[in-house]
Amino acid sequence: MMQHRMLTKEDEALTGSEDNEVRREDQEKINRFSRLHQRETLLEEMLGVKQKDKEDLEEISTELELADEDELVPYKIGDAFFHLPLTEAQALLSTSTDEIDTEVGKLEEKLSDVREELQGLKVALYARFGRSINLET
Repeated sequence: MMQHRMLTKEDEALTGSEDNEVRREDQEKINRFSRLHQRETLLEEMLGVKQKDKEDLEEISTELELADEDELVPYKIGDAFFHLPLTEAQALLSTSTDEIDTEVGKLEEKLSDVREELQGLKVALYARFGRSINLET
């Protein structure tokens, strides 16, 4: 019967000291992890902006439901406002909302792929280096 015991700090220092040498393939994984982490952060920021834009469009859409049908609605295109009939403004708003939904979906998919690869790299690097490497972000 094998007896399990906790490793002391001295044991950890001695365990696999030669084996824990950073090989080229390890360094490539570490570098890839770092690049992916930066990409994850950027994608999270972009997703946050798009989700805020989506919320704003939904709020405007709700407000337009209360507008009078004969009323001209100021609608921003680029840097200028144009006064459009309500139905035309709602159609443009619907198109913008669909585009934002598509962009949000693509960003969520990319973020999911990045997180999946990051997790795989974490597993591989922690298996190789144990507690001697810190990948927590």
